[in-house]
Amino acid sequence: MTTQTAILGHSGWRDYYELTKPRVVMLMILTSVIGMLLAVPGMVPVNILILGNLGIALCAGSAAAVNHLVDRHIDIKMARTSNRPIARGRVEPHRAIVFALLLGCAGMGILLVFVNALTAWLTLFSLLGYAVVYTMFLKRATPQNIVIGGLAGAAPPLLGWTAVTGNLHGHGLLLVLIIFAWTPPHFWALAVHRREEYAKADIPMLPVTHGVAYTKLHILLYTFVLFAVSLLPFATAMLGWLYLLGAVVLGIGFIYWAVEMLRDRNPNAGMETFKYSIIYLMALFCIMLLDHYLVAV
Repeated sequence: MTTQTAILGHSGWRDYYELTKPRVVMLMILTSVIGMLLAVPGMVPVNILILGNLGIALCAGSAAAVNHLVDRHIDIKMARTSNRPIARGRVEPHRAIVFALLLGCAGMGILLVFVNALTAWLTLFSLLGYAVVYTMFLKRATPQNIVIGGLAGAAPPLLGWTAVTGNLHGHGLLLVLIIFAWTPPHFWALAVHRREEYAKADIPMLPVTHGVAYTKLHILLYTFVLFAVSLLPFATAMLGWLYLLGAVVLGIGFIYWAVEMLRDRNPNAGMETFKYSIIYLMALFCIMLLDHYLVAV
């Protein structure tokens, strides 16, 4: 009897919690909360703040569980993902399907009943975009997978915006555009660091198909795109000078790390860039919030 067979089905709550990719979901909910707060001049109604983000988080966790399920055969081949619950057999696939369905249905139910239909359907499209379009097709089909599929992961601030207002707005879409531009340099930095693992798993990530030097150049180019896009909230009078200062400082920091990767002098530059990209996004959205409440635009 193999170790995997021996532990099959012996799952605990922590395994199911891990299926939801809690760290990723927490970052998404941070942007969702800030999207809500930016949508109104005052405070968001408490019921929308709590139930809206709960519904979005449950749907995001559902999509993450589907990702674990579909990727279980490649997860076991990669050191970063080899100990995931389904890959290791701690959660059986059919249980993961039920778990994902329960989370998704609960999230959609909360959004439809307590928030609004627009947010519910946009959340569903985002869920399907990540769990089906990206995970099942794009990830294995093209090295541009993360560029095309990144739109689904960029949706949370817009979902937060629509949860409060019930309608689409250009400023909410700007928040999506920022995360959309942030996703390629963020993920490619990790892909460069884990290139051999992706190659072993036969996943056509950009550094696998086009080489590390090509990927590093494109990380730098996308970082410049991100820098320009991050200035749009100021250019459109959505936010003020405090935000502009923060966006410029954080953007220069991101460019610095992209250049460090291109110089190829620091063997850990890929992982350092990946870590900085997470700090960048969190800090950028927090500065948005500070500007929104502290600075008169």
